[in-house]
Amino acid sequence: MEDRVRVVIAEDSVLLREGLTRLLTDRGHEVVAGVGDGEALVKTITELDAQGELPDVVVADVRMPPTHTDEGVRASVRLRKAHPGLGVLVLSQYVEERYATELLAGSSRGVGYLLKDRVAEVREFVDAVVRVAEGGTALDPEVVAQLLGRSRKQDVLAGLTPREREVLGLMAEGRTNSAIARQLVVSDGAVEKHVSNIFMKLGLSPSDGDHRRVLAVLTYLNS
Repeated sequence: MEDRVRVVIAEDSVLLREGLTRLLTDRGHEVVAGVGDGEALVKTITELDAQGELPDVVVADVRMPPTHTDEGVRASVRLRKAHPGLGVLVLSQYVEERYATELLAGSSRGVGYLLKDRVAEVREFVDAVVRVAEGGTALDPEVVAQLLGRSRKQDVLAGLTPREREVLGLMAEGRTNSAIARQLVVSDGAVEKHVSNIFMKLGLSPSDGDHRRVLAVLTYLNS
């Protein structure tokens, strides 16, 4: 059982919204509200905050009414600025680099971007919700691949070995060193060495603290 978190879901499809609610409540989490558009999401979070009941995380669709373009991610960016401690996990049908970059451009804590197909992998989805609620990061592997694969980032990537790039991709998905070691079938010590080399090559000093894992990804996005 994961640590219990409080969630607000923003999804205009009633069927999907109810499905997400069921997935989370079956795992022991609390869905405190479900809304169908960006403005309703902002209003709900504002009201909950005024009552001293701010949730741990918002799960929001990128595209919602009235135009079904970027209402969800716009609302999410507004909420991240107004409530820095609120986790935000957005869901998208496709990888949309502009939205992912905009969402990640602020604070490096408590943010996630997953493709909707990932919801079918229940354990991974719920783990991502909990990770973001607790201040971590959850990026879909396909999002990471596109964001790190841009041609203009190649000069930054050039200094990393293929294995270091692989480790960085797994770090960006929010995996711990132990999880990376299991994925790559190597020792924890080997992963720690790769991570240290990545930090060094990206100029991230120990003074950056625990956020270096996310800053390693943001370095590519903002360079």
